[in-house]
Amino acid sequence: MTALPLILGIGMTPFTGHRLDSNLTDMVVDAAVQAMRDAGATTAHVDMGVASYESDHFNQSMSLGPVWNEAIGLTGKPLVRVEGGGATGALALQTARTAIMAGEARAVLVFGGETNGRSVDRATATEILALSADLDWETPLFGSFAAPYALMMTEHMRCYGTTPDQFAHVAVKNRREALANPMAHKGMTISVDDVLTSKVLAAPYRLLDTSLLSDGAAAVLLATEEWAVEHSTTYGQRPSVEYSGAGSATDYPRLADRDPRFLAHFSAKRTAARRAYKMAGITNPMSEIDIAEVYDSFSGAEVQAYEDLGFCDIGSGGTAAVDGRFDREGSLPVNMSGGLLGRGSAVGATGIAQAIEVVGQLRGEVGAAREVRGARLGITDTHSGVGAICAVNVFRRAA
Repeated sequence: MTALPLILGIGMTPFTGHRLDSNLTDMVVDAAVQAMRDAGATTAHVDMGVASYESDHFNQSMSLGPVWNEAIGLTGKPLVRVEGGGATGALALQTARTAIMAGEARAVLVFGGETNGRSVDRATATEILALSADLDWETPLFGSFAAPYALMMTEHMRCYGTTPDQFAHVAVKNRREALANPMAHKGMTISVDDVLTSKVLAAPYRLLDTSLLSDGAAAVLLATEEWAVEHSTTYGQRPSVEYSGAGSATDYPRLADRDPRFLAHFSAKRTAARRAYKMAGITNPMSEIDIAEVYDSFSGAEVQAYEDLGFCDIGSGGTAAVDGRFDREGSLPVNMSGGLLGRGSAVGATGIAQAIEVVGQLRGEVGAAREVRGARLGITDTHSGVGAICAVNVFRRAA
């Protein structure tokens, strides 16, 4: 039997602008119930819970983990709450993986969510998000995250000749793919010109270059194969997916402290990817990876991710985006869920939702409209702040 954790169950709610019909606990329970049903198992045999959410402010609660744990049916079991900005969900999965690999648990349920939609007004939302930066040095200077992201992309343009119309292709692609995803916040049919003529936020970024803030929840059940044989009625009825690699790394939170030679890139993302690839036995990501969900908080951030994750040569991400290399019919489809730009971002659920998309693709369960046929190896990539924490996870179809 394999020693690697298996992804036995997945579940999520639609990501939306604002859920008026339920609170966050309702959504998390919904996602968790789906994951357990998908696994054909009950929480009675789950050893541990991992709660994933970023903001006490958006969610208007100081300690949601025990509330969710009780509502899901895990009272009495160990619980860990994970918070790592945009990387929260991915780090929660890594926490569960570590517990299983260390022999501390055989089955771990990861559940997360966020009310990042219209639970607060836009001005308050901007202020809350700015709290994720260094309050002493960066928040007074930039005010919001659009500015440092724009600064990094401006440097990418200076170094490599990348143009706004090139990363506008990412905004068009991801919103187009979201149209085929019933869980997506807002799919759209737009053109590159629509992106380039939308409102300027922080040059070179415009309104349609930016991701969506959403309400939503997601859950994943990880377990050993031994546990699956004993407790999962669906195990063996479909392709198994192994959680074969995980890597994370940190960088200086403040751009001014980073090596200026790499200001156009997410250095910690490169390190996290190397660690995850080594663990999973990946030596050539360009040719070995079949599908990826990457952190497109801004359209240009996806272009930078192409390069930092080893999907293309450094400096060629913009031209590769225009050439369609990362479209559904391209050599390495990226963000077939719609990404943060189209599916949206309920922060605590985002990294989990990415994993759900990849697992669904590897199982062949997402539907023909966005399926990547024959996919056997997929990765997810998320980060916090402006790449202050980066996390990469690798999933492989085992049968």
